[in-house]
Amino acid sequence: VGAALISRLLADPQFGAAEIVALCHNRTLPPHPRVAIVRGSIGDEKCVAEAMSGVTHVFHLATVKEDAAQVIDISIKGLFLLLEAARTSPTLRQFVLVGGDAAVGHCLVPRELPVTEASPHRAYPGVYAFSKVLEEVMVEQYREQYELRTTILRAPWIMEKDDFRFALSFGPDQFGGPSWDTLISKEERERFATENCVPLLLDTGGGPLRRNFVHLSDLVEALITVIDNPAAIGEMFNIAMTIPVDYSQVASILAATRQMRPVEIKTSFHSNFLSTDKARQRLRWLPKVELPQLIESAFSYQRRADDPRKIWYQG
Repeated sequence: VGAALISRLLADPQFGAAEIVALCHNRTLPPHPRVAIVRGSIGDEKCVAEAMSGVTHVFHLATVKEDAAQVIDISIKGLFLLLEAARTSPTLRQFVLVGGDAAVGHCLVPRELPVTEASPHRAYPGVYAFSKVLEEVMVEQYREQYELRTTILRAPWIMEKDDFRFALSFGPDQFGGPSWDTLISKEERERFATENCVPLLLDTGGGPLRRNFVHLSDLVEALITVIDNPAAIGEMFNIAMTIPVDYSQVASILAATRQMRPVEIKTSFHSNFLSTDKARQRLRWLPKVELPQLIESAFSYQRRADDPRKIWYQG
C-alpha cells in the first residue's frame, strides 16, 4: 500500500510540491528526488523521530501478522511512538491509519449485518486481530485526549495484480487463507489442483460465503481523498468493495469465463458485510473494482520477469 500510495502521490500534479519520507524496514523503493528513505523499525524511537521531522501528514501502514514476538514492539509501541511524535509536532496536519476488518471480526466472528463504523470491536483469537483493535483505540484516544487530527480507514483483505487468482488456488502457490489442509483431504486438494477447479466456500449456515475485499487501487484513492478533507478529520471509514465477494458468484463467473469446475467446501466462517455507506456519503468515494473486474484483472494479469511474487507475510 505504501509503495502504491507514493507512486500515486508522485504522479499527481496537485501534490507536485510534496516531498515524501518513507520509513522502510524490510522493503525497498526505487530512488526518487522527492522521496527520502529512513531505514529502520517504527519500534525504534530514533528512527521514528528522524522520519517524523517536519512532516505534515502521516500514513501509518506498518503491521505484523500473528507474530507474538514482535506485535508489542511494532503494532503497539511503534504506533505509540508515531502518535507521540505527531502530538508534539509543530507541522503535523493529519494522521491517517489504515486499519483492518480483523478489528470487527472479519469472517471469523458472527455479526449482525451490516458492520458499520459504529459496530463494536469483536476481535477473533490471535495477536493480529487484537493489535487491529488496539490500533484503532489508540488513534481514537489521541484524537479525544489531544485533539490530534486523525482519520482511520478500515480495510478488509487488500488485493492487487494476480493476488485473487492465487487466493483461489488449490496448489502450493495458494495466497493467504483458508488453508485447504484444514478443510479438505490432501488427495482432494491435489485432484482439485489438477482438474482446474475453483473453491465455492460455504459459510456456517451452509450458504455461499460472503467476504469483504478491496482492490489496492481503490484503497489508494480513498487515501488520496481524505488528505486535508474536512469531512475525514476525526472520522473512521470502512473502505471495501460495495458488495462482499460471494463465492457462488466467483464460481459462476470462472465457470463461464475459464471453464473452471466449482467444488463446494464447508467452512466455519461467517458471512459478513462491511458497509461503505459512510465513505460514499461523506467522502463521495466509490470503489471502481467490483467482483467481475477483480476476477478478470487477476486471472489475465501477466507478471514481468523482474516482478516475482513475494509473500511478505501469510494472509
